[in-house]
Order: sequence, then structure tokens, then C-alpha cells
Amino acid sequence: RKLSFYDTETVAELAWPEASQKITKRSPATKVFTDFNQYEPLVIEASMSALEAEKLMQQSHVRLKLVVDSSDHFLGIISLDDLSTQEVMKKLSEGYQREELFVTDFMRPRSVLKAFSYAEITAATIGDIINSLQGSGQQHALVIDREHHKIRGIISSSDIARKLKLPIDIDNKSSFAHIFAVVNHRIAS
Repeated sequence: RKLSFYDTETVAELAWPEASQKITKRSPATKVFTDFNQYEPLVIEASMSALEAEKLMQQSHVRLKLVVDSSDHFLGIISLDDLSTQEVMKKLSEGYQREELFVTDFMRPRSVLKAFSYAEITAATIGDIINSLQGSGQQHALVIDREHHKIRGIISSSDIARKLKLPIDIDNKSSFAHIFAVVNHRIAS
């Protein structure tokens, strides 16, 4: 079946979410939480080459992916920072060849990762998240469902900055520490 095209000349109104409300530090943390029960997690196979992973992440404008094995079991996380030229050069200086470098050589394994509890997130505010992560330098925070033993979702500092409409330079990486500084500056002004 072929769809029709219609003129837009007489249509001047935009549709807006019915429950569109201003998001502030006091808003529920769930407003900035990417829930994997609603959105597919962004994953990358552990067996992918590091160079291919970097190219894929740059092309899709994604700064972080969850690393999974061939059975989709969570192994860790990898960020574009982990795959930086500097990190690759470190590996090459250790005697590795470029084609021998895989995602697993650069990822942060789940054994070293910390996460928020989903149960706590549902009762927290965005300000609680920012305050909890202010000194971490992190750009993302995982959220786990401790009851069901699953990675439930992720919170991104760039999502918080965008939803709070903070004046953050998009060319620079926003971290929770940077957001904390901008929010506190805004409050002091």
C-alpha cells in the first residue's frame, strides 16, 4: 500500500506531551533514567575489535555501550574514552598489534563497576543523583534491579544536563561533577 503526502502549509501547531512539565533538581530521578524494560540497551559484542567498536560508537554518536558475550550476558561497559588513541597507544607499547585488540581489552569489567539500586532510584530526585555522583567524574551510572538480579538501566549525565536545560558545551564531555558545578552556580546566581 502506498501512503499519501499532504501539504503542511496550513498546519502551524506542534504536538507536545500532555504531561510536559519543567524538570528540576527536585524532579523524580526516574525522569532521567533510561529503563531497559522500556528501551533496548545499547550493547556491543565482547568479540568485536576495538577499532571497529570505536568507529561504530562514533558513527552512532554513542559514548557508552554495555559489553555482552554471545549469550547476551553482561560483561562490562566500554566508553569512547576507553577506546581513545591514548589508550590504544598504551596497548601497542605493551607489544599488542592493532588487529589483536578487542573490546574486552579496554572495557571496564562488571567486577569493578558500582551501580545504584533501582528501588532507591524510584524514591530519589535528580538532585540526589547529582549529589551522589558529584565527585566521581563519571558520565554514566548503571542502575541494577537487586530483586531480579538484572541491569535495569542507566543514567547519563548528558541526559540530565539536557533535561535540566543546563548551559553545557556539547563538544565537551559532561560528567556529573560538571553538572553539579553548573547547577550550584545557577542556584548561587
